[in-house]
Amino acid sequence: MTRTNPQKKAKELAKLLRNERPDYHYLKAVFKHLRVELNVPVVTKAKSLPDIPTEDEMKQYYEIVWTGKNTQDLLIVKTLLYTGARVSELVNIKLTDVDFKRFQIRIESGKGGKDRMVPFPESFKEILAMHVNDMKVSGATHLFESSWKKLYTDRGIRKILQRYATAAGLTKTVSPHKLRHFLFTWLKKQGLDDAMIQPYSGHASRQSLEIYSRMSLAVAQEEYDQAIKKFPV
Repeated sequence: MTRTNPQKKAKELAKLLRNERPDYHYLKAVFKHLRVELNVPVVTKAKSLPDIPTEDEMKQYYEIVWTGKNTQDLLIVKTLLYTGARVSELVNIKLTDVDFKRFQIRIESGKGGKDRMVPFPESFKEILAMHVNDMKVSGATHLFESSWKKLYTDRGIRKILQRYATAAGLTKTVSPHKLRHFLFTWLKKQGLDDAMIQPYSGHASRQSLEIYSRMSLAVAQEEYDQAIKKFPV
């Protein structure tokens, strides 16, 4: 069977739909139902894990960040590494979101519009508290703001991370997403299963959602606290 040229077929369909004055969302709905009517399967591309740094590469990277003596850059890297926050979440953390009693940071309106609490190690408390105090004195409202009292952008954070990767001589790029995956991959290597990681990762797996919903953050944080003591940086 010879198929009609796609462009020609599109013109035929356009004639049928023109009187509907369709917009993008209408066309999307029409073709969704058309796919069902014709029983056309959805082809999905398998997700590939990012090429995350090894532990040795992360130590090499962190050494450059540490010797750079830029406290805010250091805290940005450590916050990403310790909490697994997404870059869009990091730039929106307010000073009032940091809970030093519970060693947690509130992530407001994370992926899917859900709030959650993410832990940080007790050893991070002192330097983070000093930073929070300095930011309050300067009149800031967010955990990380530029010297012009403006919030960082996703691009700005990525540029900071990559600058240190280049200085460290790494061939791999370093991004917030890779730091997030480094943490979760490392935690799994320490024996923490998905049910322990999910409450503060912001992931929502259909298969394990029921298990996750019963898992309290307190239990998950106990496991996190024990494992993070051995974190490589």
